[in-house]
Amino acid sequence: MVMKIKEIEYAISNELVSYQDAIFLMEERVESISSKKKPELIWFLEHPPIYTAGTSANDSDLLKKDTFPVFNASRGGEYTYHGPGQRIVYVMLNIRERGYDIRTFVSTLEKWITDTLKDLGIDSFLIKENVGVWVNNNKTSYSEEKIASIGLRVRKGITFHGVSLNISPNLKHFKGIVSCGNKDKGTTSLKKLGVTLSTKDIDKILLKNFKSNFHLNTSITQIQS
Repeated sequence: MVMKIKEIEYAISNELVSYQDAIFLMEERVESISSKKKPELIWFLEHPPIYTAGTSANDSDLLKKDTFPVFNASRGGEYTYHGPGQRIVYVMLNIRERGYDIRTFVSTLEKWITDTLKDLGIDSFLIKENVGVWVNNNKTSYSEEKIASIGLRVRKGITFHGVSLNISPNLKHFKGIVSCGNKDKGTTSLKKLGVTLSTKDIDKILLKNFKSNFHLNTSITQIQS
């Protein structure tokens, strides 16, 4: 049974957001959600080109140390790349009040992305040992390529960080790291798979599937970011 919780807000940033600013604003929002001063939030944005190291990152997986700034991230996971053309959605939800354990929450995030990809005409799948969303591509040396990643932190029962979906990033930038520790797998994007919809249109599909997967019985309202 889903509890009725006050309105959820969403924000869309049209300019690139620095990673430092994003972390500061997320942590500030988590505290405000915890104290009931502000509602939950999902935030759509893009970062300048950076590498981030999750709490399980291995130093040897940073292959090119001087290519982009590297940030230690409080999220779970290993090294990943963020940059223009990659849609980040930071998800700040009170999973304690909503009755999710972390495993169920991650599974729901994954289904949110697979449903979105299905709407875009992309067949995707999950790999039990590897969090994220994958596609098959017989045209490359990798039979499995990641198209979306998930990395989370939970504080006081509230999630932050979230998901990243590769719309049209420079895929060469992923070669500076062993992305998410997956040495034998590749990385792809919607553009590489032939999807030409705008980010604005993809955001609409993401929002629709977010509502359906999380069975929200509250309204979601856009705010200025």
